[in-house]
Amino acid sequence: MAGRPLDVLEESLGTVVTINLKGGEVYTGELAGYDQHMNLVIEEDEDTTVIRGDNVVSINP
Repeated sequence: MAGRPLDVLEESLGTVVTINLKGGEVYTGELAGYDQHMNLVIEEDEDTTVIRGDNVVSINP
């Protein structure tokens, strides 16, 4: 899976991804949405988490 970052996010919608943040936190869940700033919406079990794009170090589809 290679390409522009937003293209990779588009391909990853609805799939489980692992998000690594600057502070060392790791989130794993279904990628439910994103925007042009790479802000992410992750659904984990019954919780929904919004992650600000400038905190993201890596996204592993």
